[in-house]
Amino acid sequence: MDWNLIRGFHATALAGSLSAAARQLGLTQPTLSRQVLALEADLGVTLFERRGRKLVLTQTGMELLDHIRIMGDAADTLVLAASGRAQEIGGRVCISATDTFAAYILPEIVARIRSEAPQITIAIVASNEISDLHRGEADIAIRHVRPDRPGLVGRHICDSAASFFASEDWVARNGLPKGPADLAGAGLMGFDDPRFASFLREIGIPIATRDFRIVSESAAVIWEMVKRGMGVAVMMREVAARTPGVVNLLPDMAPIPVPIWLVTHQALESSPRVRLVQTIVAEELAGM
Repeated sequence: MDWNLIRGFHATALAGSLSAAARQLGLTQPTLSRQVLALEADLGVTLFERRGRKLVLTQTGMELLDHIRIMGDAADTLVLAASGRAQEIGGRVCISATDTFAAYILPEIVARIRSEAPQITIAIVASNEISDLHRGEADIAIRHVRPDRPGLVGRHICDSAASFFASEDWVARNGLPKGPADLAGAGLMGFDDPRFASFLREIGIPIATRDFRIVSESAAVIWEMVKRGMGVAVMMREVAARTPGVVNLLPDMAPIPVPIWLVTHQALESSPRVRLVQTIVAEELAGM
């Protein structure tokens, strides 16, 4: 695949018009138009709908852009690394994520950021509430839902999965459940939220909010209870893999999908430090 064609599509998608993208790339508009058409021909898909002078991404175009953004950011990072400028970028970047994600998955990512860009200060907001990026509560958010507010730029990085886990000690005392319905009486722990119980009922666990005997707003607290053999909880498999002594109670049950989105405010996309951190986070998450 010709990188020039991909670069042309990427610039056009972000600029919203061939003329603006051509100016950014130092190309003529006809040349850029030919590149976009050539990429569509190579892939056998339509990437843009032409509405007057504006270009609007098709659904296929939007999906392709998510992947190409990562490639573009990786290329930018490569240039920075090759020139040694990554070491020179400084400032503060705030990342928000759920408490378990922050505690179990972010440390490895932050270690790479510290190694490649030691002048950047990383602030971590560990909360299960969605940070308000419009109010500056974070610069980059790792979320499990698509952003739905204007001004936010989100990338679907990958899909994780969650299952039900308990400690080896708990299994030794209680045995393994035969199916999802058995979990209703297995000491499930979770959130004091009717939506959580409703979700569990949808996947075959007949339980109500009042049936939980241990609840918390913090998934990290619940996970600590699991490690101590106090009950059963749902958790991302990547977190469980980093936790010795826990058992997937229903390995044959279809996992619960957990989408991973990387979100920032469009006003921060031009910030070198935010772009660098965002690129590293995206690369690490994609390889989870």
